[in-house]
Amino acid sequence: MKRGFIPNILTFLNLSLGILSLIATVQGDYLNSGLFILGAGLVDRYDGRIARLLHAESPLGKELDSLSDLVSFGVAPSLQAYFMFSLADYSFLGLIPVIIFPVAGSYRLARYNSSSFNGVFMGVPITIAGCVVTLFMLLLRNSLDLRFLVIIIMVAMAYLMVSTIKLQKR
Repeated sequence: MKRGFIPNILTFLNLSLGILSLIATVQGDYLNSGLFILGAGLVDRYDGRIARLLHAESPLGKELDSLSDLVSFGVAPSLQAYFMFSLADYSFLGLIPVIIFPVAGSYRLARYNSSSFNGVFMGVPITIAGCVVTLFMLLLRNSLDLRFLVIIIMVAMAYLMVSTIKLQKR
């Protein structure tokens, strides 16, 4: 068995949790949708570490991780916000954060994948941004009147993902 198998299985688990989050969102089960995203965050924390521990890092694994992260921490939180907080009520304005958030996340991931990593992240990682948005949604889930806060948090996190702010990896 190849060493890269184990970290890739974790990456596929991350993606699977993102897909389950999307399904839960469409079914109106916003609590489990959010828990799936947070679970994906936990799994994502360890797939790269295990790959490094097993000396199984690969370009394929890096790309799989980014694609999984885009689903779990970009698309899933955006769709959850759209349905959970009825952002369609704002017409086109409600779509702006739903589109900007995963687009910023994809840019952040592409920038990371196309540069050498020296232990310092440029911009907030999509995993952190997606989990922050998700935590706020779970905290505000019974407060439709506060949905503007979710929009503000999504736009702010989108900005932080594409910003040049530097964060030391821990």
